[in-house]
Amino acid sequence: MNNSALLSLLCLVALLHQSLAASPQFNVIQFGAKPDGRTDSTSAFLAAWKQACSSTRGVTLYVPKGRFLTRSMLFKGPCRNSAIFIRIDGTLVAPSDIWAIGNNPNWIEFQYVNGVTISGGVLDGKGAPLWSCKLAGRKCPTGATVRNGPQTLGFSFCNNVLVSGVTSLNSQMFHVVINFCQNVKLQGVRISAPGNSPNTDGIHIQMSTGVTVVNTKVATGDDCVSIGPGAANLRIENFACGPGHGISIGSLGKNVNEPGVQNVTVKSTTFTGTTNGLRIKSWGKPSNGFARNILFQHATMNNVQNPIFIDQRYCPDRNCPDTASGVRVSDVTYQDIHGTSATEVAVNFDCSKRNPCKGIRLDNVRLTYNKKPAVASCANADGTTIGLVQPGSCL
Repeated sequence: MNNSALLSLLCLVALLHQSLAASPQFNVIQFGAKPDGRTDSTSAFLAAWKQACSSTRGVTLYVPKGRFLTRSMLFKGPCRNSAIFIRIDGTLVAPSDIWAIGNNPNWIEFQYVNGVTISGGVLDGKGAPLWSCKLAGRKCPTGATVRNGPQTLGFSFCNNVLVSGVTSLNSQMFHVVINFCQNVKLQGVRISAPGNSPNTDGIHIQMSTGVTVVNTKVATGDDCVSIGPGAANLRIENFACGPGHGISIGSLGKNVNEPGVQNVTVKSTTFTGTTNGLRIKSWGKPSNGFARNILFQHATMNNVQNPIFIDQRYCPDRNCPDTASGVRVSDVTYQDIHGTSATEVAVNFDCSKRNPCKGIRLDNVRLTYNKKPAVASCANADGTTIGLVQPGSCL
């Protein structure tokens, strides 16, 4: 960076600090929130949001140190300004009683907001009681079935969102959900739940464009990142996963008419003890969906069960009579993928017999199993190899 660029950056930072210092600040304590971890502070947070959202100038909503108990909260726009800065120095805590959080799909949800930053803090979802309810097969709260339940932090129909330095602990279901959004950035996020916690995906992205995830660590009981239908122009970089189910594009093709996934870059990732590494999965039934223009680059596998996996016979509910996926998978590149596999088959392309995978590229892939060469398996897959590829290509 030259001196002129550095000076410009310093001026920009100074202007930002000056702007924040001059902007109104709404402290949730002033609206009645109690930092004792026992008093319900839901109404205080919503009252503070109402003031922040109605301001015509950029504002700061401040959560000081302490533990703040809240039920489900909907922070809804559109707002009168596009610069709401939410600074969290404390911890938000969900109710321990799984019947008390409320029936909303998200514990903390933002809708129709343009220009919001969430910085710092801990979101403690108190998921253990609900996990136990699910795993025991007992009657759980309304909507909280094996594939449903309150997610910790959700964004729907939002634009220009930054989530920085936030920690999500023990979400009851998914930790972060991005749905029908544009230009969302997650940086320095930490997500943590036990490896056996059901359906606790770290970050789920669907029907959204321009989402970036950088410098983030996820340890959870399901996919570290799941990328659903309608996701495009995504970038994941400097990302650590484990325990968990890896980074998954899909599942896709559950519905016949479904938007596809395209233009995804996943680079500089580390997987440790996960059940999958880089996975694309689609239901084994008819669909017009697709996954194309995908780049997986610079990944390290540490004892990963399925380091490279395309699974087009995914069918958890066993209602896939012909097991032939209609989803078209094409132009997928694996570049500089190395490390150790926990299973002998380290590269598995199990593609659709109806729509074989096309344009698969393996470029300098080095994976071993028990200090020996691993094995590759291919079905209905076509592609090329570049450089050293171990295990030997079956394309």
